[in-house]
Amino acid sequence: MNEPSKPYFTQALDALKQGDRRAAAMLLERQIRLGNTSIRNLDSVAQLASHIGEVGLAIEAKRLAVVPGSIDTLLRYWAMLATHGRAAEARDIVERQPAAIRNHPAVLHFQGNIATQFGHIEQAQDFFRRALAKSPEAMATWFSLAMIKTFEPGDRDLAALERLGRQGGPPDEARASLHYALGKAAEDCGDPDRAFAEYAKGAALRRPHRAFNAERFHAAVTATIAEYDAAAMAQLRSSRMEGGRALFVTGLPRSGTTLTEQILLRHSAVSDGAEIDLFRPALIPVLGVGMAQALAYQQRSKSPDPWGEIGRDYGDLLDRRFPSPGLVVDKSLGQSLIIGLMLYALPEARIAWLRRSPEDVALSCFRTYFATGLPWTDTLTDIADYMRGEDRLFEHWRQLFPERILAVPYEELARSPQAWTARLQQHFGLPAEADAEAGAAEERAISTASVAQVRQPISTSRIGRAAAFEKHLKPFRERYFG
Repeated sequence: MNEPSKPYFTQALDALKQGDRRAAAMLLERQIRLGNTSIRNLDSVAQLASHIGEVGLAIEAKRLAVVPGSIDTLLRYWAMLATHGRAAEARDIVERQPAAIRNHPAVLHFQGNIATQFGHIEQAQDFFRRALAKSPEAMATWFSLAMIKTFEPGDRDLAALERLGRQGGPPDEARASLHYALGKAAEDCGDPDRAFAEYAKGAALRRPHRAFNAERFHAAVTATIAEYDAAAMAQLRSSRMEGGRALFVTGLPRSGTTLTEQILLRHSAVSDGAEIDLFRPALIPVLGVGMAQALAYQQRSKSPDPWGEIGRDYGDLLDRRFPSPGLVVDKSLGQSLIIGLMLYALPEARIAWLRRSPEDVALSCFRTYFATGLPWTDTLTDIADYMRGEDRLFEHWRQLFPERILAVPYEELARSPQAWTARLQQHFGLPAEADAEAGAAEERAISTASVAQVRQPISTSRIGRAAAFEKHLKPFRERYFG
């Protein structure tokens, strides 16, 4: 059967403009089966499928785009698997490849990153060093190695990083990662001044390519708070969705969300979790996140239960992402603007919202090389602006949903994990399990920047870490507290 004159992919885009996510998914599936299967087309299908939460379609498109023997297409396929919770499958596929592919420096680098996600640090270091033996100037590999080792003064790896830094020449993103690696090495060696200088150099290289618009963000925050008050939300029809598998954990990056996820995962009723960001795709039919769009959606919806439809679509996406039974921790970040619609569409859902010392969060965000997104982390003033907006949203939603949002102070969680384990279980309606306190992470991939910390026993060592950088944090304090 030939593809129609208007490609299914284009029809899918048209469907999304009308807010029909399910029709778009069906059309993408037809594009994969019946349409143009060039690599470029399949890559576009995979990107759009991932955007609308259709993980299975995204992975299938990347699989079909693989050219036998092509390292680039293989890596894109494996990366798609790892991104969507199938890192073990990606690892197994790599292990079945011919030696010439397995030992390619880019594939060795990928294997090192997967080993890191599973907490196999010695194995990861071996992969990275084998990759560097073949490609000694690969800055991405040096960065990955730096993140999982502890440097000491006179370290040969530090000397190699410094030599590489003096060479210059590669694109901004690659040079930025090298500066973050040098910053981490300097911090390990007890030199916070040099560490901060290196972090700042890395951030300065990234900022021109992804500037944060604080004015636009605060306008969105102000509009959300103004529009979503109790009276306005009373105009929305009650969702009739019952139950749900998700335990929502949110907060700023580096605020303790991954630790909280690990605590919940120790409970026998909880089977998995990740930063999955599936509620945003479920909201596509609303065509926006403002109250005007919400009211327009329920008016044009043909369903007698429009918000239940949103909730059930989220539940369907979650089930396909996590087919095994059990509750799931959804610790997607950056959802503060849509918390109202989330809790409305999922009337039984509850949220644990992590709160942490502002200066510790600011430092940790500034010193972390986030692989994607988060442009607000490139300067201390942008960090302050973003955090102030998040603070306003936290207070607003907690006032509207006081019983459904539990504020979890990171410092108290770290100091009294047993007490907070019990509080989290109670908040989410889990049967009490005294032994469900977080210990060593089980055999599961952790892809966040907290991958190293959560493999260790709960500790208070990271409380007050910003003190060593006090003089450097002055721009943050002036903007955030001023």
